Amino acid sequence: MSNTNVAKRYAEALFRIAVEKETLDFLETELTTVKEVFQTNQQFLQFLQHPKVDADKKKQLLNEAFAGFSKDVLHTLSLLVDRHNESIVPEVVDHFITFANEANGVKQATVYSVHALSDAEKQEITNVFTKKWNVKQLKINNKVDPEIIGGVKIKVDNTIYDGSIKGKLDRLERKIVTAN
Repeated sequence: MSNTNVAKRYAEALFRIAVEKETLDFLETELTTVKEVFQTNQQFLQFLQHPKVDADKKKQLLNEAFAGFSKDVLHTLSLLVDRHNESIVPEVVDHFITFANEANGVKQATVYSVHALSDAEKQEITNVFTKKWNVKQLKINNKVDPEIIGGVKIKVDNTIYDGSIKGKLDRLERKIVTAN
């Protein structure tokens, strides 16, 4: 089974527990912190993945590093250590957040623009796309990309809405090439 499928199963199990215990937002916050630690601290991950380090020592490190976190999060991390799946923790978190967003009527959008978007611009994008996708909320992650020249490019799930000048120029170029 692929790592993506394994990560999705762990995330789904944790999501069901969170729904049952009504701790969805709380666990999402904790898991976001866990993901950040795993992605920014390479020595931490190397220690957890080292084959000669005993699983109990790995779990002890996790319990110390995430002291005060919920038992559900710590138990999931311990299971991942037991099954030598430490490297998929960020992916588990991503899937969990996707499940939580779907349950709460929220979509994540990455908006590429030439400059950082103002609050008014973000609100305008939110107004348009919450209606388009029939969701309660749109969480925008703005990335500055000077290569798009102007306009915006919006990525939601696997769909890209390209309203950038670069995108328009690329489409125009393809039309001209295919016309000849």
